Amino acid sequence: MKILMVNKFLYPNGGSETYLFGLGEQLEKMGHKVQYFGMEHAGRIVGNSVQSYTANMDFHTGKLQKFLYPFKIIYSMEARKKIRLVLEDFKPDVVHLNNINFQLTPSILYEIRAFEKERKHPVRIVYTAHDYQWVCPNHMMCIPASGRLCFDCKGGKFGACTRNRCIHGSLVKSMLGTMEATFYKLCRTYRMVDSIICPSEFIKEKLDTDPILRTKTIMLHNFVEMPEWAKEENGKADGGAYGKACEAWEKLQTKLPKRYVLYFGRFSKEKGVGTLLRACQKLPQVSFVFAGTGPLTDEIGQAANIRNVGFISGEALYNLITGAEFSVYPSEWYENCPFSVMESQRYGTPIIASDMGGIPELVQDGVSGELFRAGDLTGLTEKIDKLWRQPALCRKYRKNCKNIKFDTIEEYCGKIIGQVYS
Repeated sequence: MKILMVNKFLYPNGGSETYLFGLGEQLEKMGHKVQYFGMEHAGRIVGNSVQSYTANMDFHTGKLQKFLYPFKIIYSMEARKKIRLVLEDFKPDVVHLNNINFQLTPSILYEIRAFEKERKHPVRIVYTAHDYQWVCPNHMMCIPASGRLCFDCKGGKFGACTRNRCIHGSLVKSMLGTMEATFYKLCRTYRMVDSIICPSEFIKEKLDTDPILRTKTIMLHNFVEMPEWAKEENGKADGGAYGKACEAWEKLQTKLPKRYVLYFGRFSKEKGVGTLLRACQKLPQVSFVFAGTGPLTDEIGQAANIRNVGFISGEALYNLITGAEFSVYPSEWYENCPFSVMESQRYGTPIIASDMGGIPELVQDGVSGELFRAGDLTGLTEKIDKLWRQPALCRKYRKNCKNIKFDTIEEYCGKIIGQVYS
């Protein structure tokens, strides 16, 4: 089978790309042919045979290129032309879409179907919903300026995006987001998609409010894989014993307290880091380790009981997770199916997490960790203090984590091929 993976970013940028590259690599291991289409970028690590990509666009910059970007982010002739070159050369059986809006635009759906009709080559179009983009123009179901969670756009009432200035707090960008969502709704463009993979029941419920999308959704939680090198010696890795030869880990170890609570991920408001920082201030007796980057980096550096080790990946991150007493994931937006929550438990580390979006589907409250009401400073502080003071309870949760079942990448791909691609 030939699968064309489509995503605006073809370099490591976040959870969507972790999913994209992991899925593509495993499909190739299973004997399928995989190529990729998206934007060109200096950090691109995957591609296609004809080297056809769109020009890089950064919608987050302050300069919108007044007479060009407004058209390109709604409907991109460039993306249609560039993907056609890949379609003609590769002739995929499946086109698997991921994040395409704004930079690539859903206009590519028309080109895929045109290719299918002209060449009489059946193509199955699959979309993985990493966020709420197709029912919420700012993709997060919240108003950034106020932090208020909302679904004012429910039922296709996308004018709310403009009224609330939901995209980067900008009236112009929010108007463009409203125009884009309204255009594709009126054109019924998403009817051309065969299947929509929803990584949580929560996001499926939101997408199902659209009558076109409702008939196409299927729920499959993301995969989470134990690193191959950590499966040695009867599948156990005690506190990161097998990664200590890693130079990055050896350097990192010297900076860590003996006992610590871990947060790993983006340092941003929507991730609940602001609330977590206030909890840290109330718990001077607790040692915290933060791993990541983001806009709240400076605030983190001012806390006496937080050790910021920056962005960590691979063996070093695995060891950092397994060495923690427990991890914290205090997100304050409607999370879909965060890899961080699954990874912590899969690697045997209990977690305290907020009750947002799809998170409660992943954490067994009182079994593998504990949930608290998102944004509740008192609740979060009490949970952290409780587990810090009760190592025996942490050990119980740690043991229970070993029994949690998440799909491996092999199992996930098997489901994708059997239930979605065929």
